[in-house]
Amino acid sequence: MLIARVIGEMVATEKHASHAGCTALLVQPLELDGSNRGNAVIAFDSIGVGVGECVLLTTEGYSAMTSVGRPNSPIDMAVIGVIDRVELGGAAAPAFPIRAGQHE
Repeated sequence: MLIARVIGEMVATEKHASHAGCTALLVQPLELDGSNRGNAVIAFDSIGVGVGECVLLTTEGYSAMTSVGRPNSPIDMAVIGVIDRVELGGAAAPAFPIRAGQHE
């Protein structure tokens, strides 16, 4: 699993039939200090998140497929949770880009 920030939505008029009705998001994986970790990736949304939210991604195919209700679909990443805060060693990580009070 990865921590990431939603940076946009992807629209595709032509896609695999099993993806119809699914929302594809552009997400930027993050390090624990809130800095970018590699390149942005595409993940399907299973919970209804928006741009700017910090999320938890599953990066394993079967988990991703089943979380969006498409067990036979070619999906390898899905958003499976919204991150309210990150605590490291009992203290909140102040550099982590969570909008204050967003889900608390």
